[in-house]
Amino acid sequence: MPLLTPEQALGFLAAASLLTLAPGPDNLLVLALGASRGRRAGMAFGLGCAAGCLSHTLLATLGIGALIAASPLAFGILKGAGGLYLLWLGIQALKNAAPATVDRRPTPDDTPGQLFRRGLIANAINPKVVVFFLAFLPPFVAPGRGDMALQIAQLGLLFTLQAALLFSLIAIAAGRLGGLLARYPGLSCRLERTTGLLFVLLGLHLLFVA
Repeated sequence: MPLLTPEQALGFLAAASLLTLAPGPDNLLVLALGASRGRRAGMAFGLGCAAGCLSHTLLATLGIGALIAASPLAFGILKGAGGLYLLWLGIQALKNAAPATVDRRPTPDDTPGQLFRRGLIANAINPKVVVFFLAFLPPFVAPGRGDMALQIAQLGLLFTLQAALLFSLIAIAAGRLGGLLARYPGLSCRLERTTGLLFVLLGLHLLFVA
């Protein structure tokens, strides 16, 4: 099994880390959730988003992602599903927004497992991420080093691992900030509503703009 060369891996990780840290829907949502609901909530959602990259890696490896990107109908269905799902998440967050307590314990609807699944689904059904993987992974493949699909699979796994690490660090930093904000229930409640509004805006963007 041909493994990635150190040069391939390091060059890819450098580019992937910069893209993961650049302001975007996933890291902004991790930041907002970490600040409004705590470190565990932000990490759970972020790890779910990172795990969603595995589905895009599989699609890119099998060539299915290219078929989805080339099919307006399939792309439109995924786009609509992703937008509606983000809208639903935003509406739920707005409905459940309430002043936080100092210990900021999650409610039954905000367990880490549920937040992980929400991040996973939100990332996995986002067609823009499908197209991103199709565009971003192939340039780092070395044609003369054997199976190109296997190289793409390894690159996708590397992307997933670095995303999981960086999202976790963002959530930890946001959680510390949220711990300070929890002392001010009114401000914390507004931050929770801002998180919900961010979900809604991202959903509308995916439905009508993207």
